[in-house]
This record gives sequence, C-alpha cells and structure tokens, in this order.
Amino acid sequence: MPTLLLVRHGRSTANTAGILAGWTPGVDLDDTGRAQAAALAGRLAGIPLVQAVSSPLERCRQTLEPLLAARPELGTPTQDERLGECHYGDWTGRPLGELAKEPLWRTVQDHAAAAAFPGGESLRELSHRTVSAVREWNGKIAAEHGEDAVWIACSHGDVIKAVVADALGLHLDHFQRISVEPCSVTAIRYTPQRPFVLRMGDTGDLASLAPKPHGRDAAGGAGADGTPAGDAVVGGATGTA
Repeated sequence: MPTLLLVRHGRSTANTAGILAGWTPGVDLDDTGRAQAAALAGRLAGIPLVQAVSSPLERCRQTLEPLLAARPELGTPTQDERLGECHYGDWTGRPLGELAKEPLWRTVQDHAAAAAFPGGESLRELSHRTVSAVREWNGKIAAEHGEDAVWIACSHGDVIKAVVADALGLHLDHFQRISVEPCSVTAIRYTPQRPFVLRMGDTGDLASLAPKPHGRDAAGGAGADGTPAGDAVVGGATGTA
C-alpha cells in the first residue's frame, strides 16, 4: 500500500494568539508559517508525489502552495472535508488558557475517547472520519499509481494525532502522547499486514523517504513481513523513530 506524508499546516495567526481556531474562516499562516511552508518544498525535493490532498481550511491550502508551485504536475490539491479540523463547537475561537479551566479540558487530555465538544463533534467521530478518509485514499492511490506510490495530505494537529494513533494501534485515550509541530511531516507506510510509522512530527531533512532504485527490496520498501526494509527493528520499533 502507499506511503502517506501527513503535513500539519504551518504556524498560523491563531497558533500565535493562543486561540482554538477550529473551522473559523480567515485564519492564515503567520510570517513564520509562510517561511515553514516555503521550506517544505525543499525538504520534499527528490520525493516523488502522485497526489496532494488538503483540508479545506486556508492555513492548510497556504501551506501546500509553495510545494505545488514547485510541482506543477500535481495540479490543484483535492480538498477533503474529512481531513478538516475538529469541529470544536462552542469552544471555537476561545483562548486556550481559558479553555484549560473548563472541566472538559481534563477529559480531552486524559480520556479523549469520552470527549465531545459542546455544539461540535466528539474525538471518536474525528478519529473515525479521518482514519476512514486516509484508508479510502490509500486504496484509490494504490489502484491508480501502484503500491509504492507516495502521496501528501495537509491537515491539522488533532487529525494527524488520531491517524497516527490508529497506525500505532493505540487507544484514542493515548493520542495526546503524540506531538506534531507546525509544518512537521509524519510518514506512514501502509502494508497489507499493518501500517509502519516511518517519521512522526519530523521538522528536518526527509531525503531518506525517497524510494530507492530497486523499489520494495531497497531501504524505504518493504520486507517479506511488511517491515520497511533498511529500518532496524528493535522490540518492534523501527530505528527511524
């Protein structure tokens, strides 16, 4: 199955202000976020991409703009609402410092599977829609471009953490243990046996994710058991963590 590069959008004006943006329109990248987006294209140079998918929100589309300018063959990214930010309902637009005083905050942090935002969605619903979207896209891309295809999706912190938790086989209650910085890249290689998390919240060089000349038998491909070849396995964890 294909490899997914999940990109969190670059730093936004809401991140800087400490506001829970949610689906608030008009939340753009700040100057740092734009610089992060510009650098992303270089970080991904040499990695062939067959498809770009984006959350509909402005900050995600802006994050992909420099990459798409450098890769005109990708065309316009497909917007998928299922990869959009969590619907935070009545919490949308409120300062994080204020929300941290709400009783629900501790539930969100410690028992995410029980957390439902007033007037919005639950984190279980978020996990279901995002994981379903990723697996549906994987099947479509494998059918159109082959099992070794690499595709990119730009989304949001809680969305990415939910997808990573699923890939790692973690209960949703543990998803807050996962950290993804603005404009970080998380790489997940899906196989018929299980997913492999090749990078998580990576803000550095990504060159080693490029497919090697011999495809699945070289580093970055998959061994007989589906393990990404070239990655040392110690206690079930790859050495690229």
